[in-house]
Amino acid sequence: MKLLGAQTSPFTRKARLVLLEKSIPHEFITAPPRDPDSPINGVNPLAKIPALVLDDGDCIFDSTVIAEYADTLNDAPILIPRNDALARMRVRRWEALADGIAEAAVAVRYETARPPEKQDEETITRNNNTLTRSLTHAAAQLGDKPWCEGGTITLADLALTAALVYVNLRQPDRDWRGTHGNLAAWFERMSGRESVRKSLEG
Repeated sequence: MKLLGAQTSPFTRKARLVLLEKSIPHEFITAPPRDPDSPINGVNPLAKIPALVLDDGDCIFDSTVIAEYADTLNDAPILIPRNDALARMRVRRWEALADGIAEAAVAVRYETARPPEKQDEETITRNNNTLTRSLTHAAAQLGDKPWCEGGTITLADLALTAALVYVNLRQPDRDWRGTHGNLAAWFERMSGRESVRKSLEG
């Protein structure tokens, strides 16, 4: 199978981390969504990344759908709880929080990339406030636990890692590590995982 996406995209990274953690063979193909000649246009009618093209040519799009599908392919590890509705909800809620962090950071990135005279300061402020509030919430929910949910790695950890990698990339001056030491320590540990290192290599 082939995963189409962008190296800097937090949603692409989330999908890649799931595939890598579960040791699912795949080829990563760079497909910039804004390039009119991008291969994403030929596989995803929404022309959005990431997209997972299966060996039979069928295409799965949206990182949440890709993660859910990939998690069913094997049990090593199970990233989304299957037999505990509350645990499953908590993992998916963490994913929603992480995706919201990523979406806010992307919104700020897009707005600040515009010419200064065309930037919407209200959009920038609103999304930066969302980032501050959401990172505070994530740190509080994590506490001193080694994993976001339960006693082992889940999709929650991978989604949050992908979001934080993007925040670091686009807002290097944001001192969330100094403000949330527990989240910083957790992220440092997650950054040492082979899947995360591979996703950063390209």
